[in-house]
Amino acid sequence: QVQLAESGGGSAQAGGSVRLSCEVTGAINKPYCLGWFRQNPGKEREGVAVIFSTSGNIYYAESVKGRFTISPDNAKNTLYLQMHSLKLEDTAMYYCATWTGGSCLKWLKEGGAHSDYWGQGTQVTVSS
Repeated sequence: QVQLAESGGGSAQAGGSVRLSCEVTGAINKPYCLGWFRQNPGKEREGVAVIFSTSGNIYYAESVKGRFTISPDNAKNTLYLQMHSLKLEDTAMYYCATWTGGSCLKWLKEGGAHSDYWGQGTQVTVSS
């Protein structure tokens, strides 16, 4: 059983930075995608950034390119999302998830549909 636990959310001012962490426990015994998604109430979930376990290929949503960085720390079984130059529209509940179903880019674009596991989420609120 795989479990994901996000942390690091909170409040930040526009232009500021926040780093999210996702601790992964349990083994995934095949190549997988690991990534970050976000959602606001009443809106569709959107992909933020994902990474493929074997190649290390990374994909970002256009809205966060150049501002957010996804990075794994394999020794700590933790995935990070470093967010800089925050905007009001970055306000959301952020979730990490895993998927073993194929294309990580497709998974990102589909907002994490059919993910295998989800964390409980961590709220990020950006204010002016």
